[in-house]
Amino acid sequence: MGENIYVGVDLGGTAIKVGICDENGKLLQTYEGPTGTEHGSDVVLENIAQYVRKLVADSPYRWEQVAGIGAGIAGFMDIPEGFIKLSPNLGWRNVPVKKILEEKLGKTVKIDNDANVAALGEAWSGAGKGVPIVVCYTLGTGVGGGIIINHQIVQGFSGMGGELGHMMIVPDIEAIECGCGKKGCLETVSSATGIIRMAKEAVERGEHTSLALVQHIMAKDVFDAAKSGDEVALRIIDRAALYLGKSMALLSVIINPQRYIIGGGVSKAGDILFDAIRKYYEEFTQDAAKEGVDIVPAILGNDAGVVGAAGLNLRG
Repeated sequence: MGENIYVGVDLGGTAIKVGICDENGKLLQTYEGPTGTEHGSDVVLENIAQYVRKLVADSPYRWEQVAGIGAGIAGFMDIPEGFIKLSPNLGWRNVPVKKILEEKLGKTVKIDNDANVAALGEAWSGAGKGVPIVVCYTLGTGVGGGIIINHQIVQGFSGMGGELGHMMIVPDIEAIECGCGKKGCLETVSSATGIIRMAKEAVERGEHTSLALVQHIMAKDVFDAAKSGDEVALRIIDRAALYLGKSMALLSVIINPQRYIIGGGVSKAGDILFDAIRKYYEEFTQDAAKEGVDIVPAILGNDAGVVGAAGLNLRG
C-alpha cells in the first residue's frame, strides 16, 4: 500500500477518538482511549501522540504514509498557529497544541474547532459529499455550526466564522441571555438545553401537558410528547424550528448554500423536526435563494469529527 493516509483526532472531554482516512474521506480504521483531562494538557497531548502511533502501528499502513494529522477541539483558538486560547471543557488556557504534537509526532498537524471539523467531515464524505457550498448545524447541548465553501472551512478573521448558534435571531421581547453573555442567540431556543428550558417553564406555568408527569425532562421527552399530539410540546418544537428556518433564510441570501445538514442528538427527532424547519425555511427564504436547496440529516454520526479532522490537511 503506497497511498497517502490522513489521521484525524476527535478530542473529547472523556475520550479521544483517532482514525485513519484515505484521500477520499473513507474512514479506514479507528482507535479510542481515555482523555485524561484531570492530569492536565501535557498528559492529554502525550495520550494523543500514543493513540495516533498505536492506530497506525496496528493498521496495514506505514508511518511514512501519514501525510498529515488534524485535531478537532472544543474551544477558542488561533487556528493558523494551532494555539488553544481557552477550552473550558478541557480546562486549558494558552496551549500550543500544534507545536507540541508536531514535536511528538514529526508530522504536520492542523487544528480547528470541533464544530468546524464535524462540518468538514459531512461535507467531505457524508451528507454533503460532492456539494460545493454546505452549511452544517449540530443541535446538541448547544448549537454548533460550520460553513464549507468550495471544500474549505470558513473560519473568518478571528476564527468565529460559522458560529451559527450565536446568531442573535430571537426578538428582544422573547430573548433570554445565552451562555455567551448576549441575548437572543439561536442556541437559547433550538438546542437541547433550550428545548428543555421551554418545557420546564411551561410545566412551571401550570400548562396542560403530559410533560408535567416527567420527573427529569430531556429533549427526547419533548419530542416524544409532540409525536403523541401534546400541544405544548408541539409548540416548543415549532418555536425551535421557526428560528432554525429563519437563520437558514438569512444564510441563503448571504452565502446561498446548496445544502443544509443537521446533525447532533436533537436531529434524531426526525420528521417532526425536519418538516417544521423546511416549512419555515420555505416561508422566509427568497424564491431565487431557495431554488434547488435541500435540508437533510447528517449521516456520519460520531465519526464526523474524526473524518473532518483527518481532512484538515487535505480539505480544510
